[in-house]
Amino acid sequence: MDMNKEIAYKASDADRMIYKFLPAEKGYQKTLFEAMNYSVMAGGKRIRPILMIETYKLFGGSSQALEPFVAAIEMIHTYSLVHDDLPAMDNDELRRGKPTTHAKYGEAMGILAGDGLLNYAFEVALGALDVESDSRAVARALQVLAHKAGINGMIGGQVVDVESEKQYGISKNRLDFIYELKTGALIEASMMIGAILGGATDDEVAQIEQVAAKIGLAFQIQDDILDVIGDAQTLGKAVGSDEKNQKATYVIFAGVDKAKQEVADLTDEAVGILQDLPYENPFLTELLRWLVRRDK
Repeated sequence: MDMNKEIAYKASDADRMIYKFLPAEKGYQKTLFEAMNYSVMAGGKRIRPILMIETYKLFGGSSQALEPFVAAIEMIHTYSLVHDDLPAMDNDELRRGKPTTHAKYGEAMGILAGDGLLNYAFEVALGALDVESDSRAVARALQVLAHKAGINGMIGGQVVDVESEKQYGISKNRLDFIYELKTGALIEASMMIGAILGGATDDEVAQIEQVAAKIGLAFQIQDDILDVIGDAQTLGKAVGSDEKNQKATYVIFAGVDKAKQEVADLTDEAVGILQDLPYENPFLTELLRWLVRRDK
């Protein structure tokens, strides 16, 4: 299986779902819509939407509510990147080889575009109630989305990350907390929502949450590694930003080799839990492993 080709194909299918929900660029707030759409359409592997879709397939889902949630999770992920790039945060001018949203539209519009994507994501997700007869599953998926994106999820992790800047001496437990929330929470939301809409039991959803938690942590550690040894042209962004911003990372704690081993161990554990389920999706299993080997 050529994973790069498969992921590109899966990403194009996710794009089809996402783009149909983007706002029309017209009206007095046209600039906002343009900035929102620019942010979403700037590219990326669509890992979270793909994880949602493939987990949904794992459980043999047939819900019509999937597409609004696929769009919503990518909008929320994108808004987090837009805000993360702002001068008050990481102050990055380049993402995926293109100017960041605030670099192209100005800082104020960058803030508003992020705000707009977050709010619009829930407007889109709520539309699932119009196409799905099982409102309980949609309501549960909405609860997961709100919780994992909020103050006890991604935003909470971002808060602790900001407060930990220029503190190389923070504990590994604190770093784990940041990674589990800042990066892991949306990956957990993606896979859990796919499972919920696919008809998984509560116990199965809990197992999927464990899988996603381990993969989310591995994914962020791999980002740390790439920030040290990655190629800027391949990544589409500058490398060395963690050192520039004096951020504590797994590489600083353990070095590159041990960080790589941690990524591999976490991935093996996640795949083991996934394979304990009485269902199979070979692509999903291979995708989790591919996250270890990615170079961008």
